Amino acid sequence: MSSALRVFADATAAAEACGAEILQVLAAARSARGVATLAVSGGNTPRIMFEWMAQQPFDWAGVELFWVDERCVPIDDTQSNYRMTRLALLDSLGLPAAKVHRVRTELAPDAAAAAYADEIRALLGEAPVFDVIQRGMGPDSHTASLFPGEPLIADRNGIAALVWVQKFGQHRVTLLPGVLERARLTVHLVTGADKCEALQGVLHGPVDYTARPAMISSPEMIWFLDEASAAGVKPLA
Repeated sequence: MSSALRVFADATAAAEACGAEILQVLAAARSARGVATLAVSGGNTPRIMFEWMAQQPFDWAGVELFWVDERCVPIDDTQSNYRMTRLALLDSLGLPAAKVHRVRTELAPDAAAAAYADEIRALLGEAPVFDVIQRGMGPDSHTASLFPGEPLIADRNGIAALVWVQKFGQHRVTLLPGVLERARLTVHLVTGADKCEALQGVLHGPVDYTARPAMISSPEMIWFLDEASAAGVKPLA
């Protein structure tokens, strides 16, 4: 496994650098295989990244876009990861609808999870491998919608599933660990001083996926951090 830390002055610089890395990898993947697959996360810092990406002269032809996780809310709800991505990025791209693989939250939550897994399976097979998965990390060390103590953290065979996030009283659909682990590249975009302690534990603590889901790793990982989140975090060996 290869892992690298890249630290930037602020959240905007980290987000733009992460976006640049994603575009570079997508171009290489499309050149090598004719298609490129990307799964993205929600949140404020990815929004900054998407807004930057929307302004770049990048050809999105052949890119298949997915989401790492989604809240089970209507697609026009302010909590919707799809809505945020659409406003920040998709509305500027004109990406064909067939290339945009959102979680169908208009369905019942369990049906939405099943439909999402089926859509990924239809395109990428039973053991899907994404070219790039962009993940974040919460102050509690959660990633995707896999929170500490979630039993599905042990599931290395499934593609996507419904989870109940008790702390938010909300159903979500999330990619499962086996999919996260098979990504050709994982880019972690983590910013904010409230992430310092969690980041130190994930990078240097004893391996415990249940306690620190953000430890779930793929063969190649790059952490894009701002100075606030990286303060006091030991470098990787």
